Amino acid sequence: MVHKITLIPGDGTGPEISEVTAKVVEATGVKIEWEIAHAGVDIMQKEGTPLPQSTLDSIRKNKIALKGPVTTPIGTGFRSVNVAIRKELDLYSCLRPCRTYKGVKSKYENIDLVVVRENTEDLYAGVEYPENSPQALEIIKLSENKIRENSAISIKPISAFGTQRIVRYAFEYALKHGRRKVTAVSKANIMKCTDGLFYKTARETAKDYEGKIEYEEKLIDNMCMQLVQKPELYDVIVLPNLYGDIMSDLCAGLVGGLGVAPGANLGEDIAVFEAVHGSAPKYKGLNKVNPAALILSARLMLEHIGETGAAFRLEKAVADVIAEKKSVTYDLGGTAGTKEMARAIIDKLK
Repeated sequence: MVHKITLIPGDGTGPEISEVTAKVVEATGVKIEWEIAHAGVDIMQKEGTPLPQSTLDSIRKNKIALKGPVTTPIGTGFRSVNVAIRKELDLYSCLRPCRTYKGVKSKYENIDLVVVRENTEDLYAGVEYPENSPQALEIIKLSENKIRENSAISIKPISAFGTQRIVRYAFEYALKHGRRKVTAVSKANIMKCTDGLFYKTARETAKDYEGKIEYEEKLIDNMCMQLVQKPELYDVIVLPNLYGDIMSDLCAGLVGGLGVAPGANLGEDIAVFEAVHGSAPKYKGLNKVNPAALILSARLMLEHIGETGAAFRLEKAVADVIAEKKSVTYDLGGTAGTKEMARAIIDKLK
């Protein structure tokens, strides 16, 4: 069977690691027909938008995409392409497994956590108003002086629908992968309406899994401390959008950094797989960056399309190369380049 998959190289170092990742995937023996589409800074200069409609159309048609890193300007410029793709395609679940690999420097051992982040709501919904805008002034008025004048305002929507489907996804993932516990994380002691609804809905959903999967709740600040002190107590963690973004980086730090942190964004029938890290434009063209995170994201993709044997062999090949430390990039303590590390992984697959 041939799988037709959209490949989005991205920008910065994205094209380099996307190219080698595609070769590694092909080395597993899985038959792939790549359809190249573009997003990011480079295509914006050409087409006036960082996310062309043709790219979205390609993903909708093929249902599966592998995406390289894309630059997101800080404070000004266009909004995140990553967030736009998730919203446009209703990729409501962001899956970020965090696992320790022998050879990656970390203060911890035997960590195997899965962060499940809601992808479409919360403060990332993009409902923002500048200071002194009519909308901001109206909200300040409605707040009965709880908000200072000259405030810019972001609105945080949390729905029962959005919460129910992300929590259900977390439980279904736990069942499918033999996990033991789902921990819902929020800050409902302070945000009693929005985060309170998240907990209320999560509890109702958890009733469907009683006797199958353990359920518990933690406040976000306490959970951060818990993960640093005793990460072995946790398994699948489900969170609203902003908390999930922050906690996925925390968990990546536990296992040695973003260089080994894969990611997947999943909807009802469309999935986009991407590394968690950024585009690192200062390293563009230097054959220097670690391709492991995108390759491990491709492993998630292979599992998603039913190529579980290839997915297993691919992860083992990556783990073996990292453990040997002979052909790894500078961040993993080696001197190999992007292409050389990918070649070593391909050799393990032969």
